[in-house]
Amino acid sequence: MAKSKNNAKKLSYISVPSQIINSISSSSLQSLLDSPKKSSRNTNNNRFFIFFTNSTSTIIFRKQRLWFFTLFLFGFLGMLKFGLTLHTPFPPYPCATTTLLPQNMISTTPHSKSNLGAVLRENNDQKKDEVLLSHVELRAQGLEKVEGDEGVEKSEFWEKPDGLGYKPCLSFSRDYRRASEGVLKDRRKYLMVVVSGGLNQQRNQIVDAVVIARILGAALVVPILQVNVIWGDESEFGDIFDLEHFKRVLANDVRVVSALPSTHLMTKPVEGSPPLHVTPSWIRSRYLRRFNREGVLLLRSLDSRLSKDLPSDLQKLRCKVAFNALRFAQPIQELGDGIAERMQSKGPYLVLHLRMEKDVWVRTGCLPGLSPEFDEIVNNERIQRPELLTARSSMTYHERKMAGLCPLNAVEVTRLLKGLGAPKNARIYWAGGQPLGGKKALLPLIQEFPHFYSKEDLALPGELQPFANKASIMAAIDYIVSEKSDVFMPSHGGNMGHAIQVCFLSCYSDSSIN
Repeated sequence: MAKSKNNAKKLSYISVPSQIINSISSSSLQSLLDSPKKSSRNTNNNRFFIFFTNSTSTIIFRKQRLWFFTLFLFGFLGMLKFGLTLHTPFPPYPCATTTLLPQNMISTTPHSKSNLGAVLRENNDQKKDEVLLSHVELRAQGLEKVEGDEGVEKSEFWEKPDGLGYKPCLSFSRDYRRASEGVLKDRRKYLMVVVSGGLNQQRNQIVDAVVIARILGAALVVPILQVNVIWGDESEFGDIFDLEHFKRVLANDVRVVSALPSTHLMTKPVEGSPPLHVTPSWIRSRYLRRFNREGVLLLRSLDSRLSKDLPSDLQKLRCKVAFNALRFAQPIQELGDGIAERMQSKGPYLVLHLRMEKDVWVRTGCLPGLSPEFDEIVNNERIQRPELLTARSSMTYHERKMAGLCPLNAVEVTRLLKGLGAPKNARIYWAGGQPLGGKKALLPLIQEFPHFYSKEDLALPGELQPFANKASIMAAIDYIVSEKSDVFMPSHGGNMGHAIQVCFLSCYSDSSIN
C-alpha cells in the first residue's frame, strides 16, 4: 500500500490492564517500546512485527500460535498476581508511609492534615517534655549514654573542601615598611576609640581602629569597650584579649599605648563619627589637619565605617589584626581549648551558632514561632523598646521571613541539617545565648540529634563561675570552640558567622607574619 508523505503521522495506543503491566518486568516493557524498524532489522522471520499506516492500521502476525501463546502467558501471570498477590517491584501505594495511624486519629474534614498535626502535637507534648528534662538532667550529671556514642560514623558530611592551593600571604610592600618607621616614631598624635556592641562587633571595630591609626600616622590608645545595653557586660579590653600580645604583634605597624601620656591629658580631643564605608583619603581630608593641631582624636561608632575595599597593604593589616593580634586572654583561651578538646575526643564535630535569644527576635522584627504566648512577649518588648528594632521597620514579619531576614528556629535548623546529610549521631556544639523558651525551644534538635552539647554541658564544675554574667567572655569561649570545629553553621547571618567563615579561609600561623 502506498503511503502519502504529506500526511501527518497518527499515534495509536494499546490499552493493557494495570495488573498485567505490574507483572511485566522492566526488560519486557523496554522490548515493547523498541522502535519497530530497529526490531525488524535485527530479527528473523520467525518473529512478529507491527506497523501502522495513515489510512488503516494493518497488523501482520508471523507465527500466530506463538503470539496467542504469549498473550495467554501474560494473562495467566496477571491472574496469578491478582489472585495470589505475588511480589512486584512496585508497591501498591508508592507514597504511603510506614507509620500507620489509629482509626480514631484520621479526620475526614477538609482540614484533616492540620488537625492531624494538632492531635499529634497534643498527644506527644507531655512525652517530649519528659524526654527533654531527663536528657538535660543526665547530661548535667555526666551520666548520659546515647546509642551510637562510641564514635561518629564516616560521612561525606565531614569531608573538607578543596583549598585550591591558596595559602596565607602577609608580605607587606617596600613602601609600607619604609613608612612604618615614621609612623612608629610619631609622639604627637593619639587616636582614642570607643567600641560598642557584642564581642564580634567589638572585634571588627578594633580591627578598623588599628587601620585608621595607621592611615593617620598616629599611636592607638587601647580601645575602650562600651558597656552593652542588652547584656550589661562591663569587661575591659585586657579582660577579654591578651594586651601584651596585641602590642607585640603590631609593633612594626602601629604603636599601641595603654593610656594617653601626661602631655595630652588636658587636651580637648577632636571628636568624630565617620559615615559608612569611608575611604582612607576621606579620613585624611576630614581629620588630619585638626588632628595635627590638637593631638588627640576620639572616634565613636566604628562599626562598618571603614571601606571593605582598601589598598592591599591596609587590607593585609586588617587581616593581621583580626587573626593574629587579637588573641584571647590566657584564662579564656585555655578554657575554650579544653572544651574544644572534649568535643574532639570522639571524632569530628559541628558547631551551630543559634540566634534564638529574646533580643534577637526583637531586633530582627521576627517571631520565634514557639507559641502565641512567646510571640506576644516579643511584640510587647518591641513596642516598649522600639530603638532595638534594627531591621527594616516598614516590613511585616511575614515579609521578613520570606525575604530570608529572620533567624532559623530549631525546627528549620533540624530540617537543614538533615537535608545536608548530617548523620544522626553527629556531635553538635551549640554556641549562643539562652534561647527564648529555654530548653524546650531546642527540643526538635535534641530529638533528632541526641549528641547536642553547650559549654555549660561540657565544662567541669566551677570552670565557668569566674565568667558568670560576662556575656562577651562567654561568646569568646564559643568563638574558640567554633574556630576548632570541623563544620560551622550559623542560624542567622551576623558578625560571628562572617568572622568564622573568614577564619576558616585565612587563619595564619605566627610564622607567616612579616
